[in-house]
Amino acid sequence: MSGFDTNPFENPVDVNPFQDPSVTQVTHSGVDRLEQYSPFPATDSGAFTGSTIPASAAPSQPAVLQPSVEPSPQATAAAAQVNLLRQQEELERKAAELDRREQELQNRQLTTGKENNWPPLPKSFPIKPCFYQDFSEEIPQEHQRVCKMMYYLWMLYCVTLFLNVLACLAYFTAGTNYGVDFGLSILWFILFTPCSFLCWYRPVYKAFKTDSSFSFFFFFFIFFAQVVVTIIQSVGIPNWGNSGWISASTVVREHVAVGVVMLVVAVFFTVCAVMSVVLLKMVHGHYRHTGASFQKAQQEFSQGVLTNRTFQSAAASAAASAAQSSVQRN
Repeated sequence: MSGFDTNPFENPVDVNPFQDPSVTQVTHSGVDRLEQYSPFPATDSGAFTGSTIPASAAPSQPAVLQPSVEPSPQATAAAAQVNLLRQQEELERKAAELDRREQELQNRQLTTGKENNWPPLPKSFPIKPCFYQDFSEEIPQEHQRVCKMMYYLWMLYCVTLFLNVLACLAYFTAGTNYGVDFGLSILWFILFTPCSFLCWYRPVYKAFKTDSSFSFFFFFFIFFAQVVVTIIQSVGIPNWGNSGWISASTVVREHVAVGVVMLVVAVFFTVCAVMSVVLLKMVHGHYRHTGASFQKAQQEFSQGVLTNRTFQSAAASAAASAAQSSVQRN
């Protein structure tokens, strides 16, 4: 019955919740628990405790401009000499490379069987051919006709010069005072035959072969002079070594046979002059369709001069001597 001794209708005992020992321990201690609270674990807090590194440990100082130091003349001359020597070595290296390529081309030419075939000389002849010439192989199809006509014009001009020698010889037999014409005719034959081949026929052949602007311009310059010379020869000024119209007309009255021979040579010279003018216009027409220009000719000339080994050696030696003399003066 003891379980029923307590009166449920009695006033309840006042219980203070703040009297709980755990609460009183916290409230009566002098430590602020919020300040001790850390949301990060204790193991990770050490990773964020590093010291702050200042932006600049050294004290700031005002900027100071350093005075510029100019090199001495001796140093400048020495640097120039070193640069020239380096350029000389580079030129020598390029020259050696060009020699190697030229040797390879020569070897390739020998292996392919391309041998010089002009002038066509017998194999037993001590002098061998100097040039290789093949219109069908080296000249494009659209330029072959004009190039062959230039070759035929050169042969006609050589024949005319030879006939001029014979006509002047006949002229000399008609009168001893015409010996100057005979001597000059021999000189013109010896001089103009090879020079015309080398100075205007080979350049136009090379121009059509390689489409070289420089070769075209060189041909135009020389061949224009050739046209002028041929016109003068067809005129036949006395004592100039030409059997032209004036010389033939003066001698035909006294010596008919000699005059007829000289008139034939005058006709040959006239034909050469007319054909020269016509072919000059034809070559110029082909030149305009090849895309060549004066700027390309300048570039080809400068490249040819700069890659010439003789020019390179002369320029390098001149530059080295100039540098040495400047160093000695300083």
